[in-house]
Amino acid sequence: MRSWIAALMLATGAWLAPIGSAAQPAMPWVTSWAASAHGPYPIGFPSAQPEQKFAFPDPAAGAVDQTFRMIVRPDLWGPRARLRFSNAYGTAPLALDSVSVALQTYAGNVARGSAKAVTFGGKAATSIAAGQALWSDPVPLAFVRDAASLRGRKLAVSFHVAGPSGPMTWHAKALQTSYVTAPRAGVHSADEDDGAFPYATASWFFLDALDMAAPAGTAVVVCFGDSITDGTSSTMNGDDRWPDVFAQRLRARYGERVVVVNEGIGGNRVVGPADYATKPIPGGPGALDRLERDVLSLSGVTHVIWMEGINDYGAVGTAVDAVTAGFRDGVARMKAKGMRVVGATLTSALHATNGTHGTDDVDARRRATNDFIRTSGVFDAVADFDAATLDTATGEIKPDMQPNSTVGGVGDKLHPNRAGYAAMARAIDLTLFAPAAAPSKALAARTAKP
Repeated sequence: MRSWIAALMLATGAWLAPIGSAAQPAMPWVTSWAASAHGPYPIGFPSAQPEQKFAFPDPAAGAVDQTFRMIVRPDLWGPRARLRFSNAYGTAPLALDSVSVALQTYAGNVARGSAKAVTFGGKAATSIAAGQALWSDPVPLAFVRDAASLRGRKLAVSFHVAGPSGPMTWHAKALQTSYVTAPRAGVHSADEDDGAFPYATASWFFLDALDMAAPAGTAVVVCFGDSITDGTSSTMNGDDRWPDVFAQRLRARYGERVVVVNEGIGGNRVVGPADYATKPIPGGPGALDRLERDVLSLSGVTHVIWMEGINDYGAVGTAVDAVTAGFRDGVARMKAKGMRVVGATLTSALHATNGTHGTDDVDARRRATNDFIRTSGVFDAVADFDAATLDTATGEIKPDMQPNSTVGGVGDKLHPNRAGYAAMARAIDLTLFAPAAAPSKALAARTAKP
């Protein structure tokens, strides 16, 4: 079994053989969807989660002879894909088989004839050791003939877990409905209808990244942060988190040449707990601890927008200097990889009903952090989310941005809603993310010749 680092290295610098004729240039991998694995189920902060005890009656045993159908929305479609599965927080080998991808139609149903088997080293089954991750082989997507025509469509990733898997690696806050069979229901990855998938989940299990083959020069933007990036209080299945709206704006400006992926975790902090590996918390490992896996190892990353820090202050009372030192460290590591890093100011949590986030002291630390982001010169640019959402009369986020768009109600004054996320996305300068000029057709043909 290759090591975790070796598995991640497969994401860098990889390229694909030409499609069809030799005149077509090879297409590199770019990450088109991601969701940070942050802990063993059920530790985390899911939103609008259905009762999971029928699907997973014993969290310690995990999945037992079950098929998962994870629904994900690639930000860019390509002629080939590959998948990364994670057993980062497992305690036993994860046995996967009968893995397939297909074009979702609705709910857990897939388009007839679109399913394609996924292999690992040419084999239909694999085992991922505890603490490791593994990329699949490239899989051709025959139904992808025009990437733009599939914009907004979703991919169904189905796989069977022989089990018992033990503790399941997951991303709690998907805000996307996926599906799972009952325990001991067997293999249903090839089913085109969802009759064998009675249970819904608002989380993603085991799957943590999806690459697509894309033209050279495609830009990839990683949105890195906490629950406000993860999308708390946005619309369930609505894809209206601020990274989603930002991606829509970029697509309108630059077409299929820029990709946005979301690596937010609800409750995440810049300075995470040092003992997370043995004592996991709902907010996941700290940003600096997960930076290699969730940003630096992803395929084709050119830009990062980093919004984080409010949980450092509201949850544990971290000093501002410690958070800003974390920013300096993280930004330096990303710039060393040639990435441009945009610092996003923290939106107000004043009078929030969540824990101690709403105090005057937390707000003072937040404002000091925003001053650092705006003036330190550490970041290549600034996205001023605070200015876009602040009600200057009260110091809170604006009233129309408070009601919860996921489950209704007045909101918690910490997480912006659909309207707030749209305002944040509109505050980002799109010119910062302009992709490299596309090569001419003549140049592409010349470089593809043997």
